[in-house]
Amino acid sequence: VQLQASGGGLVQAGGSLRVSCAASERLFRSYTIAWFRQAPGKEREFVAAVSWNGARTRYSGSAEGRFTIARDSAENTVHLQMDDLKPEDTAVYYCAAGYYSGALTDLAYEYGYWGQGTLVTVSS
Repeated sequence: VQLQASGGGLVQAGGSLRVSCAASERLFRSYTIAWFRQAPGKEREFVAAVSWNGARTRYSGSAEGRFTIARDSAENTVHLQMDDLKPEDTAVYYCAAGYYSGALTDLAYEYGYWGQGTLVTVSS
C-alpha cells in the first residue's frame, strides 16, 4: 500500500481531529502530499498540500486558519490537524501524492497516487 489514511471519526462542531496519511518511503521522500475531501453528493475538493521537504504548504480557503498540514519524517506520515470543525467539513478525506514541479497545485489530476479515504463526521 502506497498511501494509508487513518484517524477519521465523529466529532462535535468546534472540536478537533487529526487525520494521518502513512506513505511509502519512496513517496514520502520525493512527492508532494495533499489532502482532498468529498462530501456526499458533492465533487471532490482540495484541502491542503505540503511539498516534499515540508518547506511549502497550501490551503483551500475553507481550510486556511483552521487546518494545519505537516510532515513527520520519523514515521513517513503526513498529518492534517483540523481545528474548529464545522458540519460542512463532514466528508471522506483522501490523501494523495504527486510528483510535479512548480507551485503546489489543487488539481487532482496532478496527484497520481491516492489512499483509500477516511470518514470525518462533524455533528452540529
